[in-house]
Amino acid sequence: MGYVLSAVARVLEQPTAWGAAWEMALLAGPLWAAALIGLLLGWAWRPRWAAGLVATADGRHHTPAPAASFATLGFWRAQLPARLRAPLGYAGAAGTAAQLREEDEAAVQGSSEMANEELAVGKDDLVNLWRLVEGRDGGPAWIKMMEKTLPTFTYQAWRRDAQTGPPQYQSSTIFENATPEEVRDFFGDDNFRMSNKWDDMLIYHKTLEGCQTTGTMKVHWVRKFPFFCSDREYIIARRIWKLGGAYYCVTKGIPCSSIPRRNKPRRVDLYYSSWCIRAVESKRGNNGLTACEILLFHHEDMGIPYEIAKLGIRQGMWGCVKRIEPGLRAYQKARAASEPLSQSALMAQINTKVGDNFVRSLECNSDESEIMEAEEKPGRNNVARFLVLGGAVALACTLDQGLLTKALIFGVARKFVGQRKTL
Repeated sequence: MGYVLSAVARVLEQPTAWGAAWEMALLAGPLWAAALIGLLLGWAWRPRWAAGLVATADGRHHTPAPAASFATLGFWRAQLPARLRAPLGYAGAAGTAAQLREEDEAAVQGSSEMANEELAVGKDDLVNLWRLVEGRDGGPAWIKMMEKTLPTFTYQAWRRDAQTGPPQYQSSTIFENATPEEVRDFFGDDNFRMSNKWDDMLIYHKTLEGCQTTGTMKVHWVRKFPFFCSDREYIIARRIWKLGGAYYCVTKGIPCSSIPRRNKPRRVDLYYSSWCIRAVESKRGNNGLTACEILLFHHEDMGIPYEIAKLGIRQGMWGCVKRIEPGLRAYQKARAASEPLSQSALMAQINTKVGDNFVRSLECNSDESEIMEAEEKPGRNNVARFLVLGGAVALACTLDQGLLTKALIFGVARKFVGQRKTL
């Protein structure tokens, strides 16, 4: 404590602002650099036994993978984050893709889970999505995160924290001059999603099973994430219902014993990403249903702390969203040029039609409620602000350097508190 106080005193004793800034850099720079490097290295090279402890703690038991030797170069390359493997000549991407294809072929040939068992996505999933769309799910209030308006589309996003499980997200995207059928096929076309790279996080996809009657699909995905998070693997089921003029698509993670688990990419078990696609009036005021709205509801547990996940999503959300609109326009041009549809897009056109009686029965059994927007509660930030202000008071009382010094200390503290309010 004495060292910190003496260092702060040296900063305040500098006659010029440049001198004070230099002293502060000498004091805080190495600490921040060491903390950042330690965080990155600790996350990238976390030991395998730590992942095993986490899996045991959350109640999931996974079959352990064969241990790799510490002496092999492949072991150390495997520990690298995804974005660092390619510059080092790591051939794991192609090798992993080939291995995934082989395993998927074996799973397709030897699996009949969807045919022999109950459908992976059923009526209860449709009811749950309908309640989310209508704001009748009984969940907590939504907190508005973002709102963007461009000439050809508008975007809004909300978040809420569930009592258990990861944070939940809702978004509304309205595209001008688009039909629900075009948007439905666009989001369901995994081939175009990768070839056009509008979703640059998807690096592998494979359709494992498909039902030609209901359109239900079982799909294998691998997605890449920023350097602080390794690749993630998904086994998902999706199905589309047509309710009136709207399409309700449910996509969720499902268990799959035919594809073995691996340490990398890590499998995400809890995954939910469903949307409602419907025609809406144009924002341009032409009194026609020439625009299309997509209401998306999403949450997943990637195996990282929720606060880190929320920060990453908040920072990267707009960067991902703004690539969707150019991808949709390219897809419309491809459709206008009569380019052949992929198998996944054809499957997206197989929908289960639901009558109006279904909606009336839901309305009779549901309590009226609305999606409420609420300002984020500042309870957690208040604690941090009180600590900062309390520390400033203690420091000002300790240093007897006159009113100017105390004013400077309180000014820095107030600046820091103001920055935390904006986070």
